[in-house]
Amino acid sequence: MADSDPLLKYREQHKHRLNYMPWLYWRLKDKHLVWARSWQQDYQDYLREMEDVEIGENCFISPLAHIFAERGRKISIGNNSFVAADSVLHGPLTIGNEVAINHHCTLDGGRSGIIIADQARLAAYTHLYAFNHGMKMDAPIYDQAVSSKGIHIGRDVWIGADVGIVDGVCIGDHAVIGMNSQVTKDIADYAIVAGNPAQVIGDRRNKK
Repeated sequence: MADSDPLLKYREQHKHRLNYMPWLYWRLKDKHLVWARSWQQDYQDYLREMEDVEIGENCFISPLAHIFAERGRKISIGNNSFVAADSVLHGPLTIGNEVAINHHCTLDGGRSGIIIADQARLAAYTHLYAFNHGMKMDAPIYDQAVSSKGIHIGRDVWIGADVGIVDGVCIGDHAVIGMNSQVTKDIADYAIVAGNPAQVIGDRRNKK
């Protein structure tokens, strides 16, 4: 049927576009919102049935994302947030309202979890790991004890593409993390940081 009906073929391509550019979901015309909302409702209902997931209102969750929230590793997603294709989310995760998780992000909550406050934006290929291996020489890395302190991302934070954030880090409200940065220590409110390891290079309050 899809091969013979050009409208259905267009719809499949439209879904594919939305999977990688979810912000377009909120710009759909009414005639497209009908099928898009139904598509999302069906998939989100499936996730709620299969995983320990709580999803707020008016969210977009790509069916091409990989979301794992077994017992004890709940994922909570606030209103008007999106998760794009090829992202990997492993709880425990608490994601606020109006949060953007773009394609190929990896968020692993370890034991202590990741908290992302409202309006944070995570660009493509952001990696957050809320756990770490020991490195003593009395055993191989894979056999070391694993620690977990948790990660906290503040409100209205912008994290650029290919950023890595290690366990134990707290990023303050309104901070900006430049592309390809590796964040290994806490970042203050409003700070603009970049580099490996990330260093302060500015303050948002000074931007015009």
